[in-house]
Amino acid sequence: MNRKILRIKTSDAKYGGNIYENYLSDYLSKNYSFEEINPVPKLKGKLKYFGVFNFLYKLYKISKDKRYNIHIRALETSLIFNNNVKNIVLAHHFDISYSNLFTKLMQFIAYRNLIRNRENIDKLIVVSEYWRGYFEKLGFKEVVKIYNPFDLKEFNIRDKEVEEFKKKYNLLDKPIIYIGNAQKKKGVDRVYEELKELDVYLITSGKPQIKLPATNLDLSFREYISLLKASSVVVTMSLFKEGWNRTAHEAMLCKTPVVGSGSGGMEELLRGGNQIVCKDFSKLREAVIKAMENPKLGEEGYNYAKDFTIERFNQEIKKVIESL
Repeated sequence: MNRKILRIKTSDAKYGGNIYENYLSDYLSKNYSFEEINPVPKLKGKLKYFGVFNFLYKLYKISKDKRYNIHIRALETSLIFNNNVKNIVLAHHFDISYSNLFTKLMQFIAYRNLIRNRENIDKLIVVSEYWRGYFEKLGFKEVVKIYNPFDLKEFNIRDKEVEEFKKKYNLLDKPIIYIGNAQKKKGVDRVYEELKELDVYLITSGKPQIKLPATNLDLSFREYISLLKASSVVVTMSLFKEGWNRTAHEAMLCKTPVVGSGSGGMEELLRGGNQIVCKDFSKLREAVIKAMENPKLGEEGYNYAKDFTIERFNQEIKKVIESL
């Protein structure tokens, strides 16, 4: 079969599930006849609501395009299918609890349409055992688990570079605890309240969506990895159902202990690496202190996390494509 593959994407972001999909595109572009398209209109503010009609029209045109025989799409674009091609859907997770009303509506419609078309989905790719079980219970027959990939070379940061990072941001005289991106759905505000009395630096990163007294750093990826490596503990208390949790996995690759909620697929990651699952915020301080006093958790986490390589990911993707 001469495989001509189209990937229908929704974002060009460099974080979360987009990293997974970018690795996917990289592999496919090197091994198959491959193109990708983003049907989401580039509109901002209230104008983006009017872009939904253009979005649906583009999806309709894609459904009639006969140049490809395999479509790979994100769950969010599962509104119109072409049943004359092989359909692969990427489902990182599904939880609309913290989305705005418009996004909730669009994602819910896509989700319901995905379920309605489950007999026409040739492969549904998920990223953890939690989500495989979730979709199998909904009646999907071809659910394939392919874990997140990581480039292990990116985590080879020397102690000297970590010390320079700490000096640059004046983080020298106390332990560092990284509590994630300052977002409500990540539970960071509640984490701050539980840990603010500890004699530590509480650090968030990225563009904050909520205001906290914690220090927020806008970092390059290299500096972000230095932050993870410099931290005594990384806390990932997500409130929504995670697909996996790249931050927790990246911390484990830095040999830094992790305390997390284990929400969604994150629990498989944390328990696999013998990290601390804390489902009760009132017990978070105790869990963090325990992690700080038990640095061997870092080695145990690394020994688990290091097996999630790009090579392993590419082999699993190849199996899926060649099976069609």
